[in-house]
Amino acid sequence: MQRTAIYPGTFDPVTYGHIDLIKRARGIFDKIIVAVAARSPKDTLFSSEERMGFIREATKNISGVKVELFDGLVVDYVRSKKTSVIIRGLRMISDFEYEFQMALTNRKIAPDIETIFMMPSESYSYLSSKLIKEVASLGANLSSFVPAFVAKALKAKLSSSKNQPTATSA
Repeated sequence: MQRTAIYPGTFDPVTYGHIDLIKRARGIFDKIIVAVAARSPKDTLFSSEERMGFIREATKNISGVKVELFDGLVVDYVRSKKTSVIIRGLRMISDFEYEFQMALTNRKIAPDIETIFMMPSESYSYLSSKLIKEVASLGANLSSFVPAFVAKALKAKLSSSKNQPTATSA
C-alpha cells in the first residue's frame, strides 16, 4: 500500500524551506501531494497557477511529488485523495501556536486525519514567504532563499506593481 501525505499551503512563493520539507517528507512517504490553496486569508502576490508552476519546476527532479490546487477545507481534500496525513512545517516557536490550533481544529473536524509536524533544516528555519517578499521589495539578493526562476518572477512582479498607478486622495 502506497503511503501518501498532503503538504498544503499557499506557497507564495515557494522557498528553499518548502523544498527542503518536500524532499524530507518524500523520504518518509511514497508520495507527497503539494496542495496549493486556491484561496487564502493571506493576500497572495502570485496567482494559484503561478504558485503551482513554481513548485512543479522546483520539484521536477523529485520523484513521487505531485502538485495540485485545492479549495475548501484541507481535511476534505485529504479525504478526497484517500489518505490521512497532513504535513505541516514548523520553523520557529512563533509558528507553533497557530499550527497547533489548526491541527487540533482539523482533528476535531476529522479525527481520522493526522497532522505531522516537520522542521526544516536549520539553514532554512528562518525563511518565510512573507519575509522573502519583503526583502525582495527592497532589492535583496534572493539566491539563498528561493530558486533563481522564483527570484526572477518576484522581481518582475514587484517591479510591475511599483509601476502601477496608485490612488491619491483629493
